[in-house]
Amino acid sequence: MTSTTPDFSDLRAVYVNCTLKKSPELSHTQGLMDRSIELMRHLGATVDSVRLIDHPVATGVYPDMREHGWDEDAWPEDIWPLIKDADILVIGGPIWLGDNSSVARQLIERLYAMSGMFNDRGQYVYYGKTAGAIITGNEDGVKHSAMSLLYSLQHIGYVIPPAADAGWIGEVGPGASYLDEGSGGPENDFTNRNTTFMTWNLLHMARMLKDAGGIPAQGNVRQEWNDGERFGFDANPEYR
Repeated sequence: MTSTTPDFSDLRAVYVNCTLKKSPELSHTQGLMDRSIELMRHLGATVDSVRLIDHPVATGVYPDMREHGWDEDAWPEDIWPLIKDADILVIGGPIWLGDNSSVARQLIERLYAMSGMFNDRGQYVYYGKTAGAIITGNEDGVKHSAMSLLYSLQHIGYVIPPAADAGWIGEVGPGASYLDEGSGGPENDFTNRNTTFMTWNLLHMARMLKDAGGIPAQGNVRQEWNDGERFGFDANPEYR
């Protein structure tokens, strides 16, 4: 690293693995996520890693599903604080039938459940944060799966930097997975390049957002809209 490398030591990231396999079963998605995690830690950021299926997270679109009929919900106390405190969120997951896993969709729904909250500037809670996606599998669907996740994340307020997804796909069909011996996954230059670029771009974007104090709180504050402010939307139609 050169002396011009930015200081990322005050940045925090959380990687959420949406594999269908409970620990300690081998997760190929975790194998690729670990490459990004190792680089991010090497560059000075603090990183938490969570395998969502290991936690009794309830299904639903409310902040605490125990208030909606569930006996257990690890989301409010165990998972949400890590995401709320992180500058960077990376969602990783496998491809099944050409799409994201059910656990990945569950995570998106729980993220959406918190999207009505606000940060200390009155903006939606995910404003000022950045996100990316890592996908693995041995069937088609890397770009489709990443597209779905990244759309959902930007919709609720995350900033998506350039090249914010990385993935590895083996031979289509019942072929080798990422960590299988002889798969070629860990040596794949395309995957390694994309994983590296994604990791750096997430850090760069988080650095820019943190240094700027987040997204400017102008034209996007919900309470001001509720109070009647229209931020120029109802300007004189002659100038539209």
